[in-house]
Amino acid sequence: MITTDFAPGSPCMLDLGAPDVPAAASFYGSVLGWDLEPMGEGVEGGMFRKDGKMVAGLGKLTEEGARPAWMIYYTVSDADATTRAVEAGGGTVRVAPMDIEQWGRMAQYSDPLGGQFAVWQPGESKGVDLVDAPGSLCWTELYTSDAAAARRFYGDVFGWRFTDMPMPGGEGTYTMITPAGMPDERMHGGLLEVGEDALSLAGGRPYWHPVFAVADCDAAVAQVRGNGGTVQMGPVDAEGVGRMALCLDPFKADFVLLTPTEG
Repeated sequence: MITTDFAPGSPCMLDLGAPDVPAAASFYGSVLGWDLEPMGEGVEGGMFRKDGKMVAGLGKLTEEGARPAWMIYYTVSDADATTRAVEAGGGTVRVAPMDIEQWGRMAQYSDPLGGQFAVWQPGESKGVDLVDAPGSLCWTELYTSDAAAARRFYGDVFGWRFTDMPMPGGEGTYTMITPAGMPDERMHGGLLEVGEDALSLAGGRPYWHPVFAVADCDAAVAQVRGNGGTVQMGPVDAEGVGRMALCLDPFKADFVLLTPTEG
């Protein structure tokens, strides 16, 4: 469960870099019922809102050679200390800690194998307003070529606690992630070791993607297909989890849709 008290190490914000901001806004509006609130004159992008509540950000993709993708931010109390931990663990600083006016302090990194993620040290803004509800973030997930290395790195950086769960049919192990000092009910994500074919979107590097809750996975998938996106897997029923589908938006940014199992 992701909550908006944003304990250290828990996801608190996400944003999408897209080559065509209006087209991305239209796509996610159709799939998730989001409205885009523009940032202001001269800035291409803005904040996505669901029923008036902030759920994500959207900006123009400007980094040369970068693929359109979602960036997930995790809460930290000290972005500079986190940066030192990232470097000590063999990660790379992509964007050094910087203040975003009075709202907070952010930094972006790559893990030792190239998986990109970010952190947010809250100021006036703690993060998004809506989570764990239809049309909002409900889980985060890392696909990686080396689960043991990912556990070591992210455990050292965030203090996460890991719990292994066997995949159905003996298809490997799924590792659940819980913030330090939090009970199992506060699990916020997972990591999965996958083969090279599953990492082709990121050129063979690991990558994080968001899982969005929806009231009706099949209906949301129909909107994905009807608005220029594609479906890589599903919809399928996952026992004890819900009905889910792995999707790509029109620019091949990946995300998962999930209608959680009741209770």
